[in-house]
Amino acid sequence: MIEHKTAGYRLFQAFNYLFFVLLGLICLIPFLIVLGSSFESESVLRERGFSLVPSHFTLLSYRTVFELNTITQSFLVSAAVTVIGTFAALLVTGLLAYPLTQKEMKLRGLILGYVLVTMLFSGGLVPWYILITKYLHLQDTLWVMIVPYLVNPFNLFVLKSFFETLPKEIIESARIDGAGHLRIFLGIVVPLSTPGLATIGLFYALTYWNDWWLSLNFIQSDRLMPVQLLLKKMISNLTFISSQVDTSHFIQVPSNGVQMATTIVSIGPIFLVYPYIQKYFVKGLTIGSVKG
Repeated sequence: MIEHKTAGYRLFQAFNYLFFVLLGLICLIPFLIVLGSSFESESVLRERGFSLVPSHFTLLSYRTVFELNTITQSFLVSAAVTVIGTFAALLVTGLLAYPLTQKEMKLRGLILGYVLVTMLFSGGLVPWYILITKYLHLQDTLWVMIVPYLVNPFNLFVLKSFFETLPKEIIESARIDGAGHLRIFLGIVVPLSTPGLATIGLFYALTYWNDWWLSLNFIQSDRLMPVQLLLKKMISNLTFISSQVDTSHFIQVPSNGVQMATTIVSIGPIFLVYPYIQKYFVKGLTIGSVKG
């Protein structure tokens, strides 16, 4: 009977491996098509559509992207916004989430309700624009791409739930020894919360890196333009040119190829960082841990 169970378990395990390998390939194929099409010539893309393997290999699309005069500056701006914004958002979100786990905190329910309301309702685009430009005076500064995303309600509730799984005995022991809330948070809660903080940190990093909406509304200077907005404007310009001007007799504007190339270029940094943080995902969203 045990042998039958063991054989059945192995069969089920093999099926799971096969299923998830196929699912992974299905998820990977669109990325490979984008990658292959980014090296395809524009004439082939217009004639045959996107392909997994380029038939006429060319680097024209990538040369078009990297020949932009401000591409390096834009990458530096995006990197600075992502790094500073992620650490600042983790700090602010953590300092708000931890007190909300303390039942003795006054107005705890009111603050939780206020955060929940912000997930469901907003003040509208015009009041928000007036707040950013007229009262906070953040327009055309690096901080305008950081401050609005410092606290995400969903990330806050996820981090709060993670903090609640930490062993209460350790925190109570620290209080008996005379440690204050800030020392407990920095010395005990943060080290025990590496999986949760890494997971939320990746969420914030993706938000900051992929955002172009804030810069579109509040950034006028070219030196502060992030890479996402720069590439979006370039794609819009190339698409407009290719649709309005007949270039078939003298040049092919690589609008389709550039769209594929910009996708690869824009996700490159996140694609490289993700494997190092992915191992924290399940642990970060479900359980806490006690480290000796």
